[in-house]
Amino acid sequence: MSLNDTPSGERIHIGFFGRRNAGKSSVVNAVTGQELSVVSDVKGTTTDPVRKAMELLPMGPVVIIDTAGLDDEGELGELRVKKTKQELNRTDVAVLVVDSSVGMNDTDKEILTLFKEKSIPYIIAYNKSDIAPHECTDANEIAVSALSGTNINELKERIAALSKTHGENRRIVGDMLSEGDIVVLVTPIDESAPKGRMILPQIQTLRDILDSDALVVFTKENQLSLTLEKLGTKPRMVITDSQVFGMVSRIVPEGIPLTSFSILMARYKGFLETAVRGAEAISALRDGDTVLISEGCTHHRQCGDIGSVKLPALLRKTTDVNINIALSSGREFPEDLSPYSLVIHCGSCMLTEKEVDFRRKSAIGQGVPFTNYGIAIAHMNGILKRSIAPLPEFSLRTH
Repeated sequence: MSLNDTPSGERIHIGFFGRRNAGKSSVVNAVTGQELSVVSDVKGTTTDPVRKAMELLPMGPVVIIDTAGLDDEGELGELRVKKTKQELNRTDVAVLVVDSSVGMNDTDKEILTLFKEKSIPYIIAYNKSDIAPHECTDANEIAVSALSGTNINELKERIAALSKTHGENRRIVGDMLSEGDIVVLVTPIDESAPKGRMILPQIQTLRDILDSDALVVFTKENQLSLTLEKLGTKPRMVITDSQVFGMVSRIVPEGIPLTSFSILMARYKGFLETAVRGAEAISALRDGDTVLISEGCTHHRQCGDIGSVKLPALLRKTTDVNINIALSSGREFPEDLSPYSLVIHCGSCMLTEKEVDFRRKSAIGQGVPFTNYGIAIAHMNGILKRSIAPLPEFSLRTH
């Protein structure tokens, strides 16, 4: 996978915030070296957030986010401000752009408060310093000029320094493997995997295994028995797509560790324990309860779609109660979760760890259990204990 192919969820998200006409878009264009955003003297030129996935040295793969001014006015302005604030939930590093000829005001201070509340590392870039020099008195400040290019390279270096720990030491499964281990990956070929493609969590898991110098065997679920027979040796682990969890668990002997891509993604994104606890709420569902099934990406839903078809069917069969299903996808995640008795989220491969954490905290803060596809399916198949046993976070508790 090349840098240009890096998924959005694995890129550093750099958000540029500030008041209207502070020069956010000009600074974005100067930092990226591209005409990424429209620049105008008219206040409010940037309306909806503008996002661009690119490679930006010295950081590597990033997503640049240019936002509307947080001092926007009127009914539409309020909606723009709301969307801008939502971008904070997926921002890894924030840049507050201040017009140095005007200085910082209450709106800028409010933005800084939001950065701190959400624990976002930030830099304050005083733009237009070529016409209104600014004396930096804080380590977080830098005087720049988008017009002349003054200190733009230094700004990029400062952003890179704040983002250098992004994703550091996170592993999907590689930390559980040794050189020469054999891992069997069970990957059904269905409507969700068009010809010539595999879903992202499978590719990410494959890469992490290879980085550990372990060996990988791919197989479909209907060839799993034959695969295990022909291996002639016990694999270190079997990892399956959650949709065939029940079938695979019956084929794989108890002595072979078994888990799923979705469970590993919950671990990778940092909400594994929350998801395991959240799955217990499935058994407590009652007639009339509503379950929110949320996906981080947007795609055309097909007849066998797991989120809108397979999961609801399995929930109703397992609980034997009349529940309601609500769906959300992409960046649209409800702020008010009070109507829901449970949130079941996808593996979140297309979301940043920060955004997943925001969604998790939103649910827990409102008293709504939060789990994901793989853990929910393992729970409903009665194999959750087995499927998390290989993970270090839980294996220590079983001894």
